[in-house]
Amino acid sequence: MTDGPDGIGPAGDRPAPVIAIPAEAPDWLERAVRDGGGQPGPLPDADALIHRGGPAGLPALPDSVRWVQLSSAGIEAFLAAGRIDNQRVWTSAAGAYADQVAEHAVGLLLAGVRGLVTAAAQRSWRPELVAPRVTGLAGTTVAVIGAGGIGRRIVELLVPQHVRVIAVNRSGRDVPLADRTVPVSAVEGVWNQVDHVMIAAPATDASRHLIGASVLARLKPTSWVVNIARGSLIDTAALLDAVTEGRIAGAGLDVTDPEPLPPDHPLWTTPGILITPHTANPGPLAQRDLAERIRRNVERFAAGQELLGRIDLAAGY
Repeated sequence: MTDGPDGIGPAGDRPAPVIAIPAEAPDWLERAVRDGGGQPGPLPDADALIHRGGPAGLPALPDSVRWVQLSSAGIEAFLAAGRIDNQRVWTSAAGAYADQVAEHAVGLLLAGVRGLVTAAAQRSWRPELVAPRVTGLAGTTVAVIGAGGIGRRIVELLVPQHVRVIAVNRSGRDVPLADRTVPVSAVEGVWNQVDHVMIAAPATDASRHLIGASVLARLKPTSWVVNIARGSLIDTAALLDAVTEGRIAGAGLDVTDPEPLPPDHPLWTTPGILITPHTANPGPLAQRDLAERIRRNVERFAAGQELLGRIDLAAGY
């Protein structure tokens, strides 16, 4: 097979690239491959593989496979298992679920600043307990940590709320609509300047406990921390202390450390903490968005174009 211009896809010597899909794959997955111009086929003859499971279920790959599409945005389990190699191109679903996850993130922040977390916990008509917790979003400054597809979409949703946004990314390259973009190397200068923090960064060794005791100590008593990335980015014990002692207002968490969160964990019962059980990316919407990512990447692969969500092993995502 002759490679396309980026060295990963066919240059036209086949009518369609052969894409291996899981046995008993759902109709929507086969349809996404065909709609992208691919031809579902067996793994031994495949140019690419669509893999929907975890690292343990990833089959041995023949040399003919030049590209593997994973269904998750986070790839830390695959990296820990050593399943991602340098012999082929790997892509994750990073950014594919941006719309729905960003909506969830902003919903968690609004629930905090509008006092909904406090109101839901009261179970009684006591507005005097809720009103002091209502601070609102307009006029505040929000740090969005991680400005990939989800982070950029969060910025887009915050701007109409008359929020000043400081985006933090690896490069420091300007993020559209953000008031300022800061490289992660300079993130220590951000914490004293913001009212709230929203985490949308990948989980790597470098980002573990990015939000720890020292960072929480620099936030405000009215600050909310929202995490829709991975639980490991927050030091759970430090967060519990900060919320319990009133040093920050609260946290909205769709991900936790540990996860799943045990029923007796104090995060469940700490006032000021709102938890959703990793549901920012619910099944039916995730299926829709994954199908579209697969369709677009198969189309790009067939044309020899750069693929979406390409994994950078050096960066860890």
